[in-house]
This record gives sequence, C-alpha cells and structure tokens, in this order.
Amino acid sequence: MNKPLRRVAIFCGLLVLALLLRDNWLQFVRADELNAHSRNKRVQIERYANVRGNIIVDGKPITGSVDSQDTFYKYKRTYTDGPMWAPVTGYASQAYDANQIEKIEDGILTGNDDRLFFDRTLAMFTGEKKKGGDVITTLNGAAQKAAFEGLGNKTGAVVAIEPKTGKILAMASTPSYDPSSFAGYSGKDEKAWVALEKDKNKPKLNRAIREIYPPGSVFKVVTAAAALENGKITDINAPTDTPEPYILPLSTVPMKNHARGCKNASLNQALEVSCNSVFAKLGDEVGRDKMVEMAEKFGFNAEQFVPVRAAASVYDKKMDRGGNAQSSIGQFNTATTPLQMAMVTAAIANDGKLMKPYMIDQLRAPNLDILKQNEPEEMSRPVSPANAQLLQQMMENVVTDGTGGNADLNMDGVKVGGKTGTAQHGEKNAKRPYAWFISYAKTAEGSPVAVAVVVEDSAGTDREDISGGGLAAPIAKAVMKAVMKSRG
Repeated sequence: MNKPLRRVAIFCGLLVLALLLRDNWLQFVRADELNAHSRNKRVQIERYANVRGNIIVDGKPITGSVDSQDTFYKYKRTYTDGPMWAPVTGYASQAYDANQIEKIEDGILTGNDDRLFFDRTLAMFTGEKKKGGDVITTLNGAAQKAAFEGLGNKTGAVVAIEPKTGKILAMASTPSYDPSSFAGYSGKDEKAWVALEKDKNKPKLNRAIREIYPPGSVFKVVTAAAALENGKITDINAPTDTPEPYILPLSTVPMKNHARGCKNASLNQALEVSCNSVFAKLGDEVGRDKMVEMAEKFGFNAEQFVPVRAAASVYDKKMDRGGNAQSSIGQFNTATTPLQMAMVTAAIANDGKLMKPYMIDQLRAPNLDILKQNEPEEMSRPVSPANAQLLQQMMENVVTDGTGGNADLNMDGVKVGGKTGTAQHGEKNAKRPYAWFISYAKTAEGSPVAVAVVVEDSAGTDREDISGGGLAAPIAKAVMKAVMKSRG
C-alpha cells in the first residue's frame, strides 16, 4: 500500500473509532440523562402510553386516565375536583410535562420505577397491559373541602397538619386552576395553558408552600417561645415592665399598639390582645442570634420537602437591633409560608415536638403491594413540654377571651388555641394587609389538627375590616371541625 492510501486508511480507521466511542458514550454513559431529558419526546409518549396510576385520598382516586384519541399519546390525565386538589396533585400534561406529586412520583405512576420491574416482566408473560402504581396521600378530603370552600373567591392558602405525626391533612390555595384543562395536546389545551400563564392572579402558584408572606402577629408565638426558652419570662402572668410608648432600639420611633392595656402587660395578656410593644421589647431582650436560633428550630431559613419543595421561610440573620425588634412581631424582613406557620402551631400543640411534615403515606404497586410506607419522623424540639403547655394556655386564652373567638369549636372536651395576625406590607404599608390565623384543636388524647390560614386579598372587604379574626379564623374553624368530625 502506498503512503497516501495508508494515510487515508488510518484516517478512516480513526473516524470509525471515534464513531464507536461516541456511540458507546451515548448508549452507556449518557443513556439515563437522554432518556429523562425534557426535550426527548419519546419520554412523553411513553408516559402516556398506558393507564397512569392514581393519586388517592381517603381510599378513593382523585385522578384518572381516559383514551385521548391521539396518534402519539394514548391516554390523557383527568382530575376529580381539579381546582380543589391542584395544590396537592400538580398537573400531568401531554404538552407541558408535569409538576408536584405528578412529577415527583412519575416513575410509580407510569409503572417505570425500578421497584415495579417484576410487575412489568410478569405482564410481558401474561399479556396484561402495563399499569402504573398508586400514590396514597395523607390528605383528609373533608378538611381539604372545608379549606377550599372557606377560601372561596379570596386569594390565600390553608395548610392543616396532624401534630403528632406531621401528616398534612389539607393544602389549599386560591385562586386555583383545573389541571384537566391542559392535560392534552390540542389547541384547546394550549389556549388554556397560555391563559393561565398570563393570568396576573397566578392561579398556578401554590401559595401554601411557594409564597412567603410577612406573618404579622402570628409570629408572636415564636417570640413568646424564645422568651420562655431563654429565661426572659418565667411567669406568663407577671408584668413585663414594658413602657408606653416603647421606643424601638437605635431609633426615636415608638412602636405602635393597636390594642389597649399594653403598658407593662404580662406575656399572657400581651398575646391575648396582641401587644406589639411587649413582643418587640422581648425580641430585643432575647437578641437577634437567639431569635434566629428559635426560628430555625421551627424550620425557618431552610427549604422543606413534603415531598414537594416548599420555599424557605426567612428570619434575617444580619439585621440590627431595631430590625430584630420589628421582626419579633412578624414585620420587617420576616417572611413565611403557610406551611411553616402550620409547623410552628403543630409543634406547640404537640407539647414542643415538631414532626417532619409529609403528604405521601404509601406508594403502592398495581397489584396492591406496598412499595414504600412513610413513617412519622421527629424534626426538632423547639420548646420544652412545660413551655409548650404555657404557650397552649396563652393561645387558648386568645380564643376564649381575646381576638380569636371566631375559631372556637364549642365542642365538649375540645380546646382550641389560636393567634390572629394582620400583616402590613408594601411601601409605607400602602397595600391591603394580609389576614392570618393559626390554631389547633386539642382533646384529652392530644391534638389531631393544627391549621394556618392566610388571606392575601378578599374581594369586597374594606381595608379597615381586614383582620385575622374576621377573615381567616372562620376558615380555620371549618377545617378543624371537618377533621374532628371525620375522627368520629
């Protein structure tokens, strides 16, 4: 072979080698990445090639599948009471992928999860069609309905938790959307998706876990916990030596009180009528670092996964004394999700033990075998049992004698503790305030439910009539009542 031919042969050999290397790289190294790539249409086609498993509440499916009459996508997702359950299920769309539980547990629901390999293999021999597994939630249907209907045409969110386990019983967000409206691949589905994307009210936003709000006075229970745990208060009925007016640290600005009788008020009285001055002073006495420590024990400054990711609530680690005093009443830079405030309430109701929140109880194979059973998991102990019981005593006074009377269940053997909040926001507090309410119901056997409600906006309500006790407390009451009734 002459020299030019040898060079061509070597060059061609190198090209073949490069092709083999590239082919093996794609097939073995990047195979999983490419199979799961969002632009790989075969993934979407496979997702809807078979009947999708269901998301279950109270033993009944809240999702389904129907023949979509489409060339590529065999089945289309359907939803029962879609707007009510959308904050829980998320969506599964032939055109727009999936999110929340539909996305996180896609492997189980499609039947492609490695744990379902035996089921898939058996189906090949028996000739049965491939089926997806089911996701069994912790949700309580009656509580969810009470939360969703209670919010009505208001903008807001509700989260309810079982304190002793961390099970999420309700997660509602309004305005909402129907995931069925864009589950397919037609022009109609596209129109529905575009309309939702352009909607200034953001109906696809899960406000229960993805929006953070100034908590206002509901945060005062965290400040009270910090004051008790750090020995700044040893007697909740003793005077706190709070002047009127109380001047914020590093300033000449007085802290405004919207309640009377705050001068030198006890911690118990201050929580009952919601004295800003008492809690701002206590936050300053506890100090920023100890306030941060307490907030973080409750879950602040960290994302939560339930398993859907929840935004991190914030207690500023770098603010000055004046900022810390204002943050101690739930203003300044303090911001929280409704989930986070439900966690705070649940920990207090559970005698100081915070359980990790979760909303998936089981993953189940098509043959009904349990693939995974989630168990309650302790997250932290923000306060001692003794101090938690003092906080309960004060929160129960808020309902019986203070601003939270609209949450009282008036049920024999059931005590209700709560805290109202009205959070100012916007430049110079010009925007309509948020109405908050946190509460729990408790029996001799413990607390079966803790609730956090935020009403971001209520159409037709005058600004001066916006209050946690007036707007949010009745919703919390309805959710607690639904849980109590469902327990028999």
